Amino acid sequence: MPKEGIHPKYEIINLKCACGNTFETRSTHPGDIVVEICAACHPFFTGKQKLVDTAGRVERFRRKVAKADATKADAAAKVEAAK
Repeated sequence: MPKEGIHPKYEIINLKCACGNTFETRSTHPGDIVVEICAACHPFFTGKQKLVDTAGRVERFRRKVAKADATKADAAAKVEAAK
């Protein structure tokens, strides 16, 4: 049994996820907690892959690869023209 007066209160709180899932848990945190991802929506537990494209990273990568491919094609054409 913990000593009286030295431990924070361990109370029931509500936890709410961005996906809309809510449940009760116990914590020393004062008040409710809001999280971005929980076991109901996490890809590891659901088996569903979520692609989060932050600030167009995927599109930027595709443009970079396309530009590199175009540069290689131009270099190959110059080599062929020089022969």
